Amino acid sequence: MEFDEQKAIEFINARLAEAGRPTYPDDEVLNVIDMIWDFYQENGLLDVDLSDDDEDEDIEPDLIDYVTRMLRKDRDAQVDPQDVPLMVHAEIDYEDSVL
Repeated sequence: MEFDEQKAIEFINARLAEAGRPTYPDDEVLNVIDMIWDFYQENGLLDVDLSDDDEDEDIEPDLIDYVTRMLRKDRDAQVDPQDVPLMVHAEIDYEDSVL
């Protein structure tokens, strides 16, 4: 299976709804997904050689911090900072489900 942005957006919004949090427009969720992939790229995590499943757990706190910082800089972003950990975790779970 391939990574599908629309399915990732739906997955993340479903996880937010399950947690009793508001869902976000597709553009807002896609913005967070893009930030996550920017973090991967900036940290050399897109290398095919990385196959350690524990890798996500090790980077998750840094990834959450990164996304939170980037959202603060994005004046148009509507994502509540308290939703970032759940969204990041959901995106990683979606990635794992398609790999």
